[in-house]
Amino acid sequence: MIIIKNKKEIAVMRQGGKILAQIMKKIVKEVKPGVTTGQLEEMACLLIKQAGARPSFLGYQSKHEQKPFPTALCASINQEVVHSPALPARQLKSGDIIGLDLGLEYPYGPAFCGVKTGYFTDMAVTVAVGKINKEAQKLIRVTKQALNLAVRQVRPGNPLNNIGLTIEQYVKRQGFTVVRDLVGHGVGKAVHEDPQIHNYEVALNNKIILKPGMTLAIEPMVNAGDWRIKNSQDGFSILTADEGLSAHFEHTVLVTENGCEILTTI
Repeated sequence: MIIIKNKKEIAVMRQGGKILAQIMKKIVKEVKPGVTTGQLEEMACLLIKQAGARPSFLGYQSKHEQKPFPTALCASINQEVVHSPALPARQLKSGDIIGLDLGLEYPYGPAFCGVKTGYFTDMAVTVAVGKINKEAQKLIRVTKQALNLAVRQVRPGNPLNNIGLTIEQYVKRQGFTVVRDLVGHGVGKAVHEDPQIHNYEVALNNKIILKPGMTLAIEPMVNAGDWRIKNSQDGFSILTADEGLSAHFEHTVLVTENGCEILTTI
């Protein structure tokens, strides 16, 4: 069931999204050779706590993952597509690219705008570590633009399918592939809500029409090589099957009366 948010709920998500974007901006500034993902994790946890929020992913368990996720921040390096824990032993080096995925529940504690229950927002960016090669630069640029183009499809009356179709067509023209086994999703009252948001054309999604009050986590995941993925031995990370590079961008987006609003931006 797709949950339509009311004005009070949207106000809370708008504030939470702004907080999340500010935190992500600070984390990105700390990405450099020699830094560990554990250091980025410490920063994320501290900033989220100071903001009166709670990390979405820390301790999270999905139907497919029996073990609680060990970190607040997902820090996926090079061939890691998503869901890589931000552990202290993982040190960044020049030439790497890193996908940073972070979500939070806000407020966590006192009520905000008269709403006692916290609401979730989610975002991701992929950034360079030091100097990266041209293929990596293009992959990051294309994945970010794929998200921008997808967001332009968010408006009342438009089929959900237009989002995935737009992403797929653009990425294919650029010589890359979209991951087909992972999707975006609704977000707000839970970390993951309906609908699933594919990054490619799905005919059935033409029946799902965007309406004001929907809140969507749109997240293209783009591979430099083949679109296929595999599970890592740590039980969390998702890797490219051919060990090529992967990039990931994500925003939480609100469908408004006249178009859309990106909630995870400053």
